[in-house]
Amino acid sequence: MAGALRPLETLTAGDRILVGGDNFVSITPELAERFRPGDAILIVEETGELLHLPAAEKKATHDAVGRAKDAFDKMGSVTDEQIDDFFRRFSARLEDEAVWAVILEANAKDVAEAKAKGRSTTRLVATEKLRQGMIEGLRGWIGAASRRGASIETVEHKGWSVELVGSALGIVGFVFEGRPNVLADATGVLRGGNTVVFRIGSDALGTARSIMQQALDPSLAEAGLPAGAVTLVDSAARASGWALVGDRRLSLAVARGSGSAVATLGSLARQAGVPASLHGTGGAWMLASAKADLTKLAGAVEGSLDRKVCNTLNVLCLVRERAAELLPVVLTAMQKAAEGKNGPGAAFKLHVVEGDESFLPADFRERKVIVRRADGAHEEAQVDLLPESELGREWEWEETPEVSLKIVDDADHAAQLFNRYSPQFVACCLTEDSAEYERFYNRVNAPFFGNGFTRWVDGQYALDRPELGLSSWENGRLFGRGGVLSGDSVFTVRSRANQTDPLLKR
Repeated sequence: MAGALRPLETLTAGDRILVGGDNFVSITPELAERFRPGDAILIVEETGELLHLPAAEKKATHDAVGRAKDAFDKMGSVTDEQIDDFFRRFSARLEDEAVWAVILEANAKDVAEAKAKGRSTTRLVATEKLRQGMIEGLRGWIGAASRRGASIETVEHKGWSVELVGSALGIVGFVFEGRPNVLADATGVLRGGNTVVFRIGSDALGTARSIMQQALDPSLAEAGLPAGAVTLVDSAARASGWALVGDRRLSLAVARGSGSAVATLGSLARQAGVPASLHGTGGAWMLASAKADLTKLAGAVEGSLDRKVCNTLNVLCLVRERAAELLPVVLTAMQKAAEGKNGPGAAFKLHVVEGDESFLPADFRERKVIVRRADGAHEEAQVDLLPESELGREWEWEETPEVSLKIVDDADHAAQLFNRYSPQFVACCLTEDSAEYERFYNRVNAPFFGNGFTRWVDGQYALDRPELGLSSWENGRLFGRGGVLSGDSVFTVRSRANQTDPLLKR
């Protein structure tokens, strides 16, 4: 017999909250103290974590999704030409110097506040390169093919036929880290007739507001797209992201950010029955086998360390049999990458798995270098020892490249370590032995695999499509799609029957 649902108005320390049907967690005194009528408690079933969702954040997110829902109901009457016009106007406004000057002013405030908090600003600064990337990405959607209304397949029968037709999916919810350009990326879902509501990291919220006010909202209105087709959850609180991914009106939730935060968002989405595309812990792995070409290895390492993003080289495995020859090449390439980024004499940092340090020169192990972090320059040991169990740690370096080093017995050993410790994301294999390459490819659980540098993993760079997100296989392989989520891959399929024989029966 079903019990009557009642609103939760109070919490008492020690109250039990049921988790997964056969476990419970208890309310802490701190949580009970913070809770107010109208608030909500969210449970992360995979960890038992209790999250406090204040009423204000719950309402702000609910209202934002409501605006996106209203807009989606009107998108069926919006033409492809109107959508083209939106992308054209949005890109033109970003190109306008007066508009960009206002956005830069907001961004400067965001950057200053982030620095004052000791946070990384590497991807927060609205550089000219970032601006041009946004403009290029938006213009890439002008005239781009859309699955909306496209005939995918027709099956003919005697007296009738069935046509499979692409259609808009619905409302897409994004939870982004603090990067200004992701706002332009998210609009790609409009190409297929979808609408979008997003929450951006607090560090970039001021910049996002400015882009919305100065460029995006006016472009929507002038192109005749419904208000709310792109909606910002105007909140700096993380709780708004929790509320967003758990809103059952979403057709897809996309989460990008740190590993633990994205894992929480993914769990909340799954619990709500919302399909999710997750991009959390990053860091690429590279294997240099005993049959690696030294010139190719040097180029791959240097090319994978130009900046810190998700596809940057994070773990390098060298086969023991040839490590003495491979290691000097690797160290030289890392030095070149550091100096290419920061000038002559710049350093890199190496985290060597315990037991493998003897492969490094003694003077190198004892060297002190200047490491540039988010809170400034620090003198540190160039080499640290790392437990093998920490190979999955992503090095979120600011200016000084950081890599973990592991000496392995062979390619199978490297594959075992990758599958055990990595985020199941990017793997590269440097070998001249095609059989070894294929064996490693078949052993590692990675959606992205290559034979050179790791930084190729990018939707725009690799597939000429503005990227909405990259997905690892950390939470399982993806059903029916690759690891790159782009605007033209957000669609559903409808079946439409055409009966020509009026007397048709089964």
